[in-house]
Amino acid sequence: MMNVRCRGDRSFEFDPATTALAVIDMQRDFFHDAPEMRAVVPRVAGLLDWGRRLGLTVVHTREGYEADLSDVNSYKRSLGYVGRVGPNGRFLIRGERGHDFLEGFEPRDDELVFDKAGFSGFHGTGLGDHLSGAGITHLILCGVTTQCCVHSTLRDAVERGYFCLTVADCCAAAQAAVHEATLQIIQAENHLFGWIADSSAALDVRDVS
Repeated sequence: MMNVRCRGDRSFEFDPATTALAVIDMQRDFFHDAPEMRAVVPRVAGLLDWGRRLGLTVVHTREGYEADLSDVNSYKRSLGYVGRVGPNGRFLIRGERGHDFLEGFEPRDDELVFDKAGFSGFHGTGLGDHLSGAGITHLILCGVTTQCCVHSTLRDAVERGYFCLTVADCCAAAQAAVHEATLQIIQAENHLFGWIADSSAALDVRDVS
């Protein structure tokens, strides 16, 4: 068993054999016009390398939609962001340059990508079946954005009974206040949505077996 020191004087214990690292939406589109979020990139890369060395199951999610917008619900259409033309092509449209991963976040052959037409990594994907089939009980989450796709995936995971650790400084939002508010929600009501740690604690993981 491994042990990560967490905020609130807590510890997250996990077995690498039954733990997955979920790398959420590290896509070009989310970083082009968000300088506040770029600082997270090397930390997420470091966490990804750590997870691979530790032998965790690594999964990647990617938000994206069909070119004809047929899988964009009416509410999201009203917001107007899906398909908006930008420097990397149409925003979050599958096959466009911006939809793909940042350099250095390309999945390895044994790592699956779950493309989702929504916020949660479980929404309309095979993520739940994959984790269940692999015997996963614990999830470590990182990526963007904290309040949207990370937190949506976290909430879904908690509903499914996973023990979840959110790595705070490996998540980011366009506004620091929104990021911090989401962390407050995670730890509210006696840590309702699991554990929170910083990457320095995760990289200093201890074997307590």
